[in-house]
Amino acid sequence: MNDQVPVTTRIADPARLPFAYADALNAGDADAVLALFHQDATMRTFSGEVLTDREALRAETLQSIAARARLTNKPRSTLIGGDTALSIVDWDLEATLPDGTRISPTGTTTAVARRSADGSWRFAVLHCQGTVGSPQWRTTEPSAGGR
Repeated sequence: MNDQVPVTTRIADPARLPFAYADALNAGDADAVLALFHQDATMRTFSGEVLTDREALRAETLQSIAARARLTNKPRSTLIGGDTALSIVDWDLEATLPDGTRISPTGTTTAVARRSADGSWRFAVLHCQGTVGSPQWRTTEPSAGGR
């Protein structure tokens, strides 16, 4: 689905990780998005779902791509301690729901990243918090299976 320049997924600076995520998502590159996560990563979506396995992360990513999601991140801070980093970014998202409704939620993401054996950084925990009044992504209950 990605017809653009390949997205870089080997991130040497953890402060760059949320922006690589946005680049990959905006390019429609699900594999690049997933490459930014450790195998045992956890993600809380802005609608409150907690995703704890690769298939759930892939499904969420594919849904976002299908919704023509456009993510913009604004840096707040990154703190590194050894092989762990904490990043906080504010975000704006534009997407289209299955019924055609365009939504524009905003919020703040807190991300914990770990340095991998190859020296690159990947998400271990991604906690996306929508702000009060931001429209929810889903209007139905999520399915079982790690979602």
